[in-house]
Amino acid sequence: MNDMKITFPGGKKVSALWHGFEIATDQPAGGGGQGSAPTPFDLFLASLGTCAGIFALGFIQSRGLSAEGLGMTLSFEQDENTHLLKKAVFKIALPVDFPPKYKDAVIKAAEQCLVKRTMDNPPAFVITAE
Repeated sequence: MNDMKITFPGGKKVSALWHGFEIATDQPAGGGGQGSAPTPFDLFLASLGTCAGIFALGFIQSRGLSAEGLGMTLSFEQDENTHLLKKAVFKIALPVDFPPKYKDAVIKAAEQCLVKRTMDNPPAFVITAE
């Protein structure tokens, strides 16, 4: 089992120490924080988008195609009562000269994102205290 260290640097800040990086989070000023870093949910959304993005980029690069103009937008809906994510829509903006024959394949590549696949098959969560 891998261990990620979670630290509490003060106020509403919570950080994760992983592979030599400190991944900082904070809450918005209206939520008691200082708004000095993204919220944990912001990072969750960013992990979905960047993960799908690296798979799309990898597909394009593996075929020797230009990635100039490649972009992606992640749109999402949350349940108003629970604030849980209801729907996430990834829209890939393909490069100008992208061959149409690869459109479905680049979508399938983005769908291979490990974060998305984990959400498709959620793990067991166990929380303990000592």
